Amino acid sequence: MCTFSLAIAIGAALLLPLSIASNEVLTLYPNSYYVKWLNSSLIQGLWNHVFLFSNLSLFVLLPFSYLFAESAGFLGHRKGIISRAYETFTVFSLLAFVVLGLTYVISALIDPEKSSLQTLLNLGSYHLPFLYSCVSFMGVLLLLVCTPLGFVRLFGVVGQVLVKPHLLRDVNDEYHAFNFEEASVRRKLGTNTSNYADATPYDPLKVHTSTQGLYQRRINGSTNGHNEVVLNERLREIESDQRELDKLRSSSAFQRNFVYPIAMILLLFLTGITVLLVVQNTLELLIGIKALPLSTRQFTLGISSLSKLGPLGAALEVFIIFYLGATSSVGFYTMPFMRHVRPQRRRTSLSQLIVNCAIVLILSSALPLLSRILGISNFDLLGDFGEIEWLGNFQIVFLYNLIFGTATTLCIVNKFTATVRRELCARLVENYLLVINYISVIN
Repeated sequence: MCTFSLAIAIGAALLLPLSIASNEVLTLYPNSYYVKWLNSSLIQGLWNHVFLFSNLSLFVLLPFSYLFAESAGFLGHRKGIISRAYETFTVFSLLAFVVLGLTYVISALIDPEKSSLQTLLNLGSYHLPFLYSCVSFMGVLLLLVCTPLGFVRLFGVVGQVLVKPHLLRDVNDEYHAFNFEEASVRRKLGTNTSNYADATPYDPLKVHTSTQGLYQRRINGSTNGHNEVVLNERLREIESDQRELDKLRSSSAFQRNFVYPIAMILLLFLTGITVLLVVQNTLELLIGIKALPLSTRQFTLGISSLSKLGPLGAALEVFIIFYLGATSSVGFYTMPFMRHVRPQRRRTSLSQLIVNCAIVLILSSALPLLSRILGISNFDLLGDFGEIEWLGNFQIVFLYNLIFGTATTLCIVNKFTATVRRELCARLVENYLLVINYISVIN
């Protein structure tokens, strides 16, 4: 079930890029025999199936798997899979009844006209899409928080993975200096250990007759222990620095001088383009040029390119969508509250795995909505994705664009000006103290 949910999550994340690419292919080669299979009904069916299986995974398969993993069977029954399945089915039925009841109450509060008995019994065509719209709204709000943070954190991740250029540094000299220091620290540790082992035993009578000697012996013992702790800490730091220098020494000049700068420039370019597109979309929404992302018409593939730059602009849109997916994942999983949920190698329980599958599915399903709300692409959301009601609310869409653009800009500015601001604050505090001391001396 987890594998099926992850497959649906990947499909949801690829829906919009595949649709954009399909439209451009049909625009470039409208009469080609090799792309006859690529048509509007195929893409429409993909969107409908992904929406259906997303609901199935999110509301049936993953909750049932989680409850089954946590179940132990009813009391008084023989332990086994059948007893656990009975308990899981019972708890799942009660949970579904509560969730559907809450969904009916919330929908009745939002729209009192749909609070009739017929609407209550209309489960498949109203309550499940409404529940999915609520979950997608939560996913879009999560993306609003974690994507601007991911823009900043991704620079740090790239800096850790790639090798930075070491300008004005002699790495070999630093490496040999650390080797000498490591040998010195190990020699000191060996000397302290041998001195402690070769210490001459003292007569117990001298302990009673000379308290001063006992006090002096205790001081020396605590000092040696403290020095050993300091030396071990320094040895760990040296080993960490040596591993970093080994990585620098083993890297080629191309990796140091070209790969890292190109990666940073590419990240800056994609971030800048994303912010500019969000600003443009916000202004167009405010003026009234841009329509809301709620789908109101039947879309046909291959009529015209949806980007003003043609295939190049469509390729850029696809790259930005993938970039948003990467930044949102990095930003979400580096948040402090995700520390206990984040999967770890050989230490991830089945319950944590199911929770992570649900999180990935929610974020992936919200990615097409995010791209359409921010105006990254003009491709209409097809199927039930385009019928989510809150996408037609101007206040929600406009505020989302405004908050996203502002938060992203502030995070990027804070990332690249933090060192300068700290240095300026330190200088201002230093000058302030100098002025205060000078005034006190004069007085």
